Amino acid sequence: MFWQTLISTFGLVFLAELGDKTQLATILLATQGRPVWGVFWGAALALILSALIGVLLGSAIARYLPPQYLQKGAGIAFIVLGFLLLSGKF
Repeated sequence: MFWQTLISTFGLVFLAELGDKTQLATILLATQGRPVWGVFWGAALALILSALIGVLLGSAIARYLPPQYLQKGAGIAFIVLGFLLLSGKF
């Protein structure tokens, strides 16, 4: 069960991060002549911390709300953000 969770989480996060603003910012930093390993470790540690915050908040919220509500809420939030981005208001 652990390996299935690890592999599915890795795949989902990896695909979600491809081409997003975090990756573009990392590319920009690497092209500015900064030390490549400094850029790599800075970005990696930032993503680890961000993931840790997400896991801790998610597990805390899951104690009070059923997973179905969280899934529907996340889906609605993504749809709303998509409309705001398309309309130029975000």
